[in-house]
Amino acid sequence: MKLGRILEGVDHYMLSGNRDDEIRGVVYDSRLAGPGYLFVALPGRREDGHRYILDAVERGASAVAAEEVEGIPEGVAGVRVPDSRKALSKIALRFYENPFKELKVVGVTGTNGKTTTTYLLESMLKAAGASPGVLGTINYRYGGKRFPAPVTTPESLDIMRLVREMADGGVTHVIMEVSSHALDQGRTQDCPFDVAVFTNLSRDHLDYHGSMEEYFRVKSRLFFSLGKGRSTRGSTAVINLDDPRGQELLPITGADVVTYGLADKCRVRAESLRPGRAGLSFRLITPAGEREVRSSLLGDFNVYNIMAASASALALGLSLDKVIEGVDALKTIPGRLEPVPNAAGLMIVVDYAHTPDALLKSLRSLRPHATGRIITVFGCGGDRDKGKRFDMGLVAGKGSEVVFVTSDNPRSEDPMSIVDAVEQGIVESGLEKKESPCDDPFVKGAYFKEVDRRRAIHNAIRLARAEDFVLIAGKGHEDYQIIGNERKHFSDQEEAALAAGDRS
Repeated sequence: MKLGRILEGVDHYMLSGNRDDEIRGVVYDSRLAGPGYLFVALPGRREDGHRYILDAVERGASAVAAEEVEGIPEGVAGVRVPDSRKALSKIALRFYENPFKELKVVGVTGTNGKTTTTYLLESMLKAAGASPGVLGTINYRYGGKRFPAPVTTPESLDIMRLVREMADGGVTHVIMEVSSHALDQGRTQDCPFDVAVFTNLSRDHLDYHGSMEEYFRVKSRLFFSLGKGRSTRGSTAVINLDDPRGQELLPITGADVVTYGLADKCRVRAESLRPGRAGLSFRLITPAGEREVRSSLLGDFNVYNIMAASASALALGLSLDKVIEGVDALKTIPGRLEPVPNAAGLMIVVDYAHTPDALLKSLRSLRPHATGRIITVFGCGGDRDKGKRFDMGLVAGKGSEVVFVTSDNPRSEDPMSIVDAVEQGIVESGLEKKESPCDDPFVKGAYFKEVDRRRAIHNAIRLARAEDFVLIAGKGHEDYQIIGNERKHFSDQEEAALAAGDRS
């Protein structure tokens, strides 16, 4: 594609070079540049792409788009833009020939529940005979293909490339988890969402956003911009009205609104909730009618995720029968209160809960079904919001009979310093410190410090009895652990199954 055509959607750029140059590819990572490529230099918090312009040119890039283009070698086209990230999105949209034209697009944002909501909606669409593609935390997938997900919401260029592949592969609907980082960095600014979903808002990512107000302000961008630029068909905001922040979203969006929750005024709501060890059942009330819902998903908080997906599916034109069929077809979700089959017959679940609110909801969901103890294994990630560590410890201590505080992904931090910070909250909860391993198999009101996550899991399962629940929280679907700069294979599910096998 000619450079001039690629730049047609970019605002206020200045070009030094030939508009008729053929561009073979677009990259923002200089290591991926090749002959005839356009390199877009992105500023960042840790790395600045402008430092790698010459590297891209040495690898063959024939054009560079950047906020500062002085010093670009002769013969290389320079495109000066006021905002590289905005420019990248417009360039990508043009280069991949607007892959959204024939697709319906759904964006799901919120602190918790995004992944489960996307899985549910995907299942509903499949039940209706559609062909959905998903961009989310666990992976990017469509048509039986799966790709690793380095981040929840990829960079704009990667979104456009993946959606182009999906469109060419017969996908009819794209479902996207939209993170606050992506919204703040403009990765989804040119994604024309037909439906946008708000699940909830609680403490997370304050290391990045600084305050809850800023965190919410960034999240709200998805709803403020909803419908703009797509005048040929309307858009719908699906909002959890039981969350106070959901109520704040109502006046800022110009889209049609479908509210969901337990309150009578919600357009989609649930009644007669009956959670159990085998899953959930309740009555779903919608503008399209009422149905009994039975789901194998654990945790009463999943009622909200089912309502969010149901409201979205109905907004997309699905029948209520297909909505119910899709809920029934989805049996489990990787790392979301996922039961771990094991030789010892123990109740072990792995959950991605890594915020105080998510951990609280998981523990509350297990409590009615734990005739014995809840034994919780968890840690907090390094180089992330340090302020939530005390809260996580307090929640775990108040909601469990036994806690093993351990490492999550410590990254560059000292793992023991993270454990010590979490311990302050556990002490506040009233649990008593014990040494591990413990000689008392019926111990209650106790916590253990074990930095080695593998040993913590094995010690917890060694204590467990048939009437207990073991909750392994924090990493969920992740099959790795980041210690220092090293990423090692580690799966909570695998370790739990091994530990239970050692007992049998």
